[in-house]
Amino acid sequence: MEELRKRILEEGHALNKDVLKVDSFLNHKVDTKLMYEIGTYFKRYFENKGITKIFTIESSGIAPAAMTALQMNIPMVILKKQPSKVLNLDVCQTTVHSFTKNSDYELTLSKKYISEADKILLIDDFLANGEAALGVERLVEGIGAKLEGIGIVIEKSFQPGRKILEEKGYDIYSLARISKLDKDVIEFVD
Repeated sequence: MEELRKRILEEGHALNKDVLKVDSFLNHKVDTKLMYEIGTYFKRYFENKGITKIFTIESSGIAPAAMTALQMNIPMVILKKQPSKVLNLDVCQTTVHSFTKNSDYELTLSKKYISEADKILLIDDFLANGEAALGVERLVEGIGAKLEGIGIVIEKSFQPGRKILEEKGYDIYSLARISKLDKDVIEFVD
């Protein structure tokens, strides 16, 4: 997606070989017009896959997931990373490791928002090592539903996430694929 690449180059800040800050349009201040366009791309790619629900993980995936759900006219479910006093009955959880934050968190899904018949589309902001997507897989498939596809806004293609997920048979659609990242260096996969 050319507009996304342009924004990454103009406003993104590569802090080192692992961290790309895009907080001016994706995960702090949100450019809703860009998110709507992102939703359009995901809708076009996944609209004939029988998707029944869109899942995302709080919080940076919410904007692109919401715009995709709006355009596909299907529900969106936000998986929680933070403990909740009200979301504690009839849930499923799995531990996910965040390499960016170098910590683990409990990914939580209320069982009332998923059924065995669901075909889930995961929309997330970044794909690096694939840990978040694998956590979603464990929750979704543990219920008996199917993770039908994975939509990624920005993929760090130099990290192993895509390879791990493709080897498991997942359809991954990334809008911007980064081949190299280093301090003040951002290069894309052609």
